[in-house]
Amino acid sequence: MAQNLQNGERLRPVDLARAHGLSTQAIRNYEEAGILPAAPRTPHGYRTYTPLHAAALRAFLALLPGHGHPTATAIMQAVNRGAVDEAFRLIDESHAQLLDDRRTLQAVESALSDLQPTTATERGAASDPVAHSGAGPDGTFIGRLARKLGIRPATLRKWERAGLVRPRRDPRTGYRVYDEADVRDARLAHQLRRGGHLLEQIAPLIAQVRAAGGLEPLEAALRDWHGRLSGRARAMLTGAAELEAYLRARG
Repeated sequence: MAQNLQNGERLRPVDLARAHGLSTQAIRNYEEAGILPAAPRTPHGYRTYTPLHAAALRAFLALLPGHGHPTATAIMQAVNRGAVDEAFRLIDESHAQLLDDRRTLQAVESALSDLQPTTATERGAASDPVAHSGAGPDGTFIGRLARKLGIRPATLRKWERAGLVRPRRDPRTGYRVYDEADVRDARLAHQLRRGGHLLEQIAPLIAQVRAAGGLEPLEAALRDWHGRLSGRARAMLTGAAELEAYLRARG
């Protein structure tokens, strides 16, 4: 690596910055954060960058769209300290999350296609306290559901106040109990929130899922969801190519 740092042309912070529309301070921040390898200094204390630093910057910027800033940062930090296997693990986890998101979308679409308009009889049965006494084998408590989604229980309580989820209460303990439909609604709400949708935008979609009055109001959101997942997948491919180029440059 030391040989790579010394070979090739010398680059100033402004050279790296201009190539990507960044500020020179951003380049310095990336180096201090470990996203770029440490730059040699001139006798006067000026940073000297090389094509290796340019390759690191390209890799990081390519990783961002598919993995997000925290993960992309952690990947580059791991590579720069020689922990390549740790970087690969982080990438694997990100791919696993994408696959989980895709499966969630498929599950939501399947649920939507199978739903029928809720009848008055079914609504009455759903509100029958006897039918919902106890958690039952299919019930999920708030802590477990929050951990499964990677959010805080307080977030689920906020969603409940917004009408996104409607858990029943265990008559013995008073704890919230989420049945299969509640979990489905929570997962859909989680995905839409990750996509930038506001609570007031999600609530009508959840209500539509429950009432099953037709898929037309949901089609735009589902198309957007598909598009975001495909965009992340392609971005991950681009990020992988740039990271591989950087790894080769490091030797």
